[in-house]
Amino acid sequence: MSDAGPPPPPPPYGSGGGYAAPPPPPLGGGAAAGPPDNKLVWSILVTLFCCLPFGIVAIIKSAEVNSKWAAGDVAGANQAAADAGKWIKWSVIVSIIAAVIGIVFWILIVILAASSSSNG
Repeated sequence: MSDAGPPPPPPPYGSGGGYAAPPPPPLGGGAAAGPPDNKLVWSILVTLFCCLPFGIVAIIKSAEVNSKWAAGDVAGANQAAADAGKWIKWSVIVSIIAAVIGIVFWILIVILAASSSSNG
């Protein structure tokens, strides 16, 4: 047997030894909670089915979320996620307004066509 004694303690986390467990995540919903929802699926859907220009801006903002999160910019990632949500909402609102105006215009055309054919 050897009289070398007990093995040395593991090095602290981050010293390159790789023996110690990582530190616990911060309390209070810090950065360990994960990146915010980038809303990329909704951005693509509103681009296809609602308002193309606003949808493209929403896709760009959605793509910024993960890149800012990976760079460590938590506040920027949260802001980009909020901006993406804003552009998604505006795209839906503009599309609904355009649809209502289109329907009203179509109804007026039908009424005018019916009245002109009955007079002629």
